[in-house]
Parts: sequence; C-alpha cells; structure tokens
Amino acid sequence: MVPLDLVKLTALMQRTSGSPELKIGLIDGPVVTQHPDLAGQLLREIPGKNGGACTQADSAACLHGTFVAGILSAKRGSVAPAICPNCTLLVRPIFAETKTAIDEMPSARPEELAQAILDCIAAGARVLNISAALAQPSIKDEQALKEVLDQAARRGVIVIVAAGNQGTLGSTAMTSHPWVIPVVGYDLQRRPMNLSNLGSSIGRRGLGAPGDRITSLGATGQSLTVGGTSAATPFVTGTIALLWSEFPTATAAEMKSAVARAYSPRRTTVVPPLLDAWAAYQVMRR
Repeated sequence: MVPLDLVKLTALMQRTSGSPELKIGLIDGPVVTQHPDLAGQLLREIPGKNGGACTQADSAACLHGTFVAGILSAKRGSVAPAICPNCTLLVRPIFAETKTAIDEMPSARPEELAQAILDCIAAGARVLNISAALAQPSIKDEQALKEVLDQAARRGVIVIVAAGNQGTLGSTAMTSHPWVIPVVGYDLQRRPMNLSNLGSSIGRRGLGAPGDRITSLGATGQSLTVGGTSAATPFVTGTIALLWSEFPTATAAEMKSAVARAYSPRRTTVVPPLLDAWAAYQVMRR
C-alpha cells in the first residue's frame, strides 16, 4: 500500500490539486525554492531571522524544510506525494542550518515558534504545518505560546503539529493545546510507529498519518526517504488544504470536525485514529 492510499487521499487528489487562495503556513526549515519540482509553484517566503532560502543545501534544516514542502507542494508526477500543489505555501523558516541528522526533529524555542505562528496568521494562512520540538521551554515561554495558539483559534487558523519522535507517553505545550491537531506516524500496515509520541491529548484530538519510509524531495536534486511524525504531519495538513479549497466557506470548526469525522466524541485511548481523507470529504458534502 502506498502512503496516499493508507489515508484515502488518492480519490480526493483526483478531484482537486488545491486553490491558490488557500494559504498554508509551513513553519519548518528553509526550502530550496528553485528545486525543479518546486520551481514555479505557489511558494512565498516569510523570512525569519535565519532567512527564507537555503544557504547550505546539505544542512538538516534545509533538507527537512524541502522534504516537507515537497509532500505538500511538489509538482504532481514528481517523486513526492505532492498533495496540494495549487495551494499557496508560505515558507516561514525557524530552524538554523546546522549539521544534525535529518531523521531528528529540529527544535525551536517557544518564543521563535510563537512569532512564526503570528507571522503566518498575518500573511493570511488558514492552516499551519509545524514539525518542531520545543527547546528549553519555561513556564513563561509556554504561556506566551499558548496565547498565540489561542489567537489562532480565534482567527480560525487550524494548527497541525507533529507529535514527536521520542517514543514517549506525554504531551507538550503544543500537543496539549485544545485547538491543535497532533499527528502520529503510522506504518503501511496501519499500525502506530514505535517512535511516535503518544498521550491522552494526542489520542483525544490527534490523527494518524503515513510516517514510515516516506519519499519526497531532497535539497540537492535527489529524492529523500525518511520517516517519523514530521513526515506524517503534512498528510493531515494537505488533506485540510484540499478540503478547504473545495469548501471555501466552511468554518475551521467544521473542517476539524470533518477530519475527526465519526470517531467517538470522547476518545479514551492514547493512540489517535488514522486519517480518512475521503470520509472527511463525504462529511463536508452533506
């Protein structure tokens, strides 16, 4: 089974490739915007302090950002899943270009993450894709981040975050926030991956998505295959972007309800259900 079929995205992708009016905020590493499978796509940079473009194509930050951008916005027919290439991707880098392993989730300080969220909201993003671990959070910093997430909720901006790859049970200021949708990685046998963080808030409001051996764009022209919750997150983000492109007048609450669809209103497991994109489309049509 291919990753797109695991979450029944193929049928939805045959209906639409997204709308330029639908803006996705990619809060991640810098992106090789001139990649041949991204060039000419609807990418806009929102420069952070690290700049919007890659300066070291082999850095983990650039590899990570380009990989996730490919899942969302690569040209259809490329090696990447290319879920919603006709949506506008707002690239807001927060990771410095350092030499760490690509399969490690890069970290960001809460205040950096909060500012990036505000920048994307100001630029008109309706859904945010965040694959970042929180570095050295203090109670004060976490409170500031909570207030920014509260603002996203008030503005109807859906926030999708990676649950994390430490294989632990628990939550963070991001995954525990009631507005956020945390994402757990699943393998192609429909099982949660051992590396995915789980927890009561993740199980209650989160979703599972393909996270095992996902192939997307590399930063230096070749393809890249990695796994983890960072790879899983854009499958949920892309699904919501396609649905919102098809149903532009839907509210954020309606959209979140559709992707959660007919699951029990009170989940009690620490493991979230697997996303079903086609079922979410059917819910929106009613």
